[in-house]
Amino acid sequence: MREYDLSNAHWFKSSYSNGEGGECVEASFDFTGVVPVRDSKVTDGPVLIVPAAAWSAFVAGIAG
Repeated sequence: MREYDLSNAHWFKSSYSNGEGGECVEASFDFTGVVPVRDSKVTDGPVLIVPAAAWSAFVAGIAG
């Protein structure tokens, strides 16, 4: 399994987040072919590494 250095990743929170601690994820688009995803409330917690194509399909699916 490949490891990624996320120490300098730029994280983006959903524009639907209200900033009041609700359920929200952050994603980084700094990596070719993958999208790291984490819980915005636990920024030092685990990170899921999702293939970029799967992330695109996910976003398209929830956008309706």
